[in-house]
Amino acid sequence: MMPEKIKSMSLEEMKSLSSDVRKTIIETLSQNGGHLASSLGAVEMTIALLRVFNPPEDKIVWDVGHQTYAWKILTDRKDLFSTIRKNGGLSPFSNPKESPYDSFVAGHAGVALAAAEGMAAARDRMNGNNHVVAVIGDASLTNGCNLEALNNCEAMTKKLILVVNDNRMSISKNVGAMARFL
Repeated sequence: MMPEKIKSMSLEEMKSLSSDVRKTIIETLSQNGGHLASSLGAVEMTIALLRVFNPPEDKIVWDVGHQTYAWKILTDRKDLFSTIRKNGGLSPFSNPKESPYDSFVAGHAGVALAAAEGMAAARDRMNGNNHVVAVIGDASLTNGCNLEALNNCEAMTKKLILVVNDNRMSISKNVGAMARFL
């Protein structure tokens, strides 16, 4: 599927697409292994990001690579998705060498906001106008790298969008308070 098609879908079509993507993820990971919960929890968010933004021009920076499975399926890699986590197959993380839709190599949580801040600062210096979006989970909010990036975002960039996937899976009980602060 071309991501541009999502922009013209009805709500019912997007619901059906969500079901299809979930089915693909479950079937593939039941054979190949992988992180199921984080992938399934990001399906609607992925569809929303593709509906609102225009990647690869707009940069979507994922903090947790395991949340990108729906992203891979919906950005022209559905036919290759069965190869994920196999030798020579798709990476289980976002990877710019794999697709122009992947703006950053994302493995485990902690660096997406800082990376997005750097991309936004570079965009501003080059007088660009594309969007830069950091997608992080609620547990990542308390990561030192993310806290430092939050502290510097206003001074370093003209515009940076932060999407917090508040799935209430954080170990820290202070994350809810941090999310409200943002």
